[in-house]
Amino acid sequence: MTLLLNHDLLSTALRNRRSGYLLCARELREWRRNRSVSRPNMIVIVVTFYCGDGSTSSSAPISGLLTSTDMAAPVESPTGVIRNPAQVCIDSPAPADGVPCWRLAESTGVLDVNSRYAYLLWFRDFAETSVVARIDGTVVGFISGYLRPEESKTLMVWQVAVAGEARGRGVAAAMLDALCDRVPGVEHLEATVTPGNTGSITLFTRFAERHSAALGRRELFGPDLLGDCHEPEILFRIGPIKR
Repeated sequence: MTLLLNHDLLSTALRNRRSGYLLCARELREWRRNRSVSRPNMIVIVVTFYCGDGSTSSSAPISGLLTSTDMAAPVESPTGVIRNPAQVCIDSPAPADGVPCWRLAESTGVLDVNSRYAYLLWFRDFAETSVVARIDGTVVGFISGYLRPEESKTLMVWQVAVAGEARGRGVAAAMLDALCDRVPGVEHLEATVTPGNTGSITLFTRFAERHSAALGRRELFGPDLLGDCHEPEILFRIGPIKR
């Protein structure tokens, strides 16, 4: 089933880190009329679950809802897409997604951009440990990752990118939680971040907080290996991850 985040609702959600409620249908109708909610300490998130028989349900509680714009919830499988520009669908990538993701990585001006061929291969061979975010079928974000060969329960996040028009909506946090939840058996998450990348530092720090997990940091690769023109890569290791 696919979880779709309505970002019009998300952008107006109130702070409450680990609330686990959904608005009932009556309150949703009231919100649409008045753009307000009756419970001041509730995060608002709208979900639609697509079942195998084509039916839908939105009555199940969602655990671990997040703070402010870093809201996210698990995504289990890429069945069904609602074509609505206010909604984001997070699912597994296909090899053809390598081209828009390559362009997206290049557009960030921050990521080390690999060849187009590398992204095509990555989404062929590591689709199960990567995700893409789409709005109306257009890729607006991706995370590429892999399970470390020496530590099969450690998910290494390689790159995180979000298109400019989709930033500030919690897309990166949604993708990160979705990825972690869809890969079975993951106990630790790793990523490398340069000291000047404050956005990624915040992203992974808040992920650790949401999952009540310890966060360790150490230099993984320094200028001696990366070159003097490259900031050191700091390894963030998060875990054990509580689900």
